[in-house]
Amino acid sequence: MLAKKVVDNGPSLFYSSLSVMLNQKHPLFILAGQVKWSIFEEAFAPLYCLDNGRPAKPIRLMVGLLILKHLRDVSDENLVEQWSENNYYQYFCGELNFIPKVPCEASELVHFRKRIGEAGIELIFKESIRINGKDAEQAHVSIDTTVQEKNITYPTDAKLHRKIIVKCQSISKKNGLKQRQSYTFVLKKLGIDQRFRNHPKNKGKARKADKSVKTIAGRMVRELERNLPEGAYAEEIDLFNRVLAQKKADKNKIYSLHEPDVKCISKGKEHKKYEFGNKVSIVYTQNTGVIVGAMGFRNEYDGHTLETVLDQHEKLTGRRAKSATVDRGYQGKAKVGETGIAIPKPFNNKKLSKYKQTKLRNGFKRRAAIEPVIGHLKSDHRLGRNFYKGITGDNINILLAATAFNFKRMYNKYKTSMFGFLFNCFKSLILMTNKLLAVINSSKIQIQKIFNLKWAF
Repeated sequence: MLAKKVVDNGPSLFYSSLSVMLNQKHPLFILAGQVKWSIFEEAFAPLYCLDNGRPAKPIRLMVGLLILKHLRDVSDENLVEQWSENNYYQYFCGELNFIPKVPCEASELVHFRKRIGEAGIELIFKESIRINGKDAEQAHVSIDTTVQEKNITYPTDAKLHRKIIVKCQSISKKNGLKQRQSYTFVLKKLGIDQRFRNHPKNKGKARKADKSVKTIAGRMVRELERNLPEGAYAEEIDLFNRVLAQKKADKNKIYSLHEPDVKCISKGKEHKKYEFGNKVSIVYTQNTGVIVGAMGFRNEYDGHTLETVLDQHEKLTGRRAKSATVDRGYQGKAKVGETGIAIPKPFNNKKLSKYKQTKLRNGFKRRAAIEPVIGHLKSDHRLGRNFYKGITGDNINILLAATAFNFKRMYNKYKTSMFGFLFNCFKSLILMTNKLLAVINSSKIQIQKIFNLKWAF
């Protein structure tokens, strides 16, 4: 059920509202007034029932918490704790007075993300683009892809087989099934044999131990299939069988039992040969620096992502990009719809004028500005490691990271303007002080002259 709206009646006799107490030039205070919160309330209100159940948390509060989480790079648990200590967080989320307690349980943020889904997060991203005004309207964009890593351990067959054994034991215990053997001591001994496998003397022993663990895992899965009712735990057992059947050179392998959609992606990095997660495409205005498109893919060729991400950019901004500058990973695409694709290459074509060549060369240099932006998304806005579940969680994390980047851009802009205002005030104060000192010095000289004349007579 939707919560009732709270009306601000101004300061009372015993306390003042946050709007009166806080610094009105603080970037979060200004940002709170720039966002059109009514858009979210109108869009998300149909997702709640009107007169049944416990009143929900206000929509503005939950949307504000999602933005602050990625803006300040904190977990759900830390966010609600910090919210109870920070006046500006509370004002940004629509509170009128200071609340000395947590706004909600951390798990309520999970339920809210599921409730609004990917479409709701995209609406928040669209608002972050609108906040940037004319800077987001540039017709020339840069596009690049990166990898969003999933929160999984580095996958090996031995790890997956041991996890299958643990899962099978858990299912058997949950359903009261008696196992022929628990393999507790056998697995402990095999675990010792699997250590230090890179040493020449241990390679054979470790390989044999790996085979034994796989055999035990397969035995326990078949035992479950026999003892469980038909159709029970069908998805889990099918996943276990796929893991046990896969080989080194297979395609579409399973790298994690709790995240089976994870892909192994190689981007040619020297320090990190393989990354396990999904591919991300970012659209960035070339000269103004606003992210106007962000979308998740599995492991497609970069050129095949262009059409989809440019359609998203047109949907969010209402205009089609005239040109997009990309790197050589997009080779083979010269035009997508009405958008021209510029890829770096030697200028052997005599038809291109010097002016056109210089313009293209400058565009290719400017495209490199998207690389540090991707770095900021990963290190500052939680794109580096995704903790949300499933493919939907991948897309939600990408959109929220891009949203936080755009809000942070305006946050820094307001901060700079505030410091500029203070600097100008300080500068004018120094000028006035200098003028005053000059007047005092001239007065001193005049007094000295009069005093000298008086003594002359």
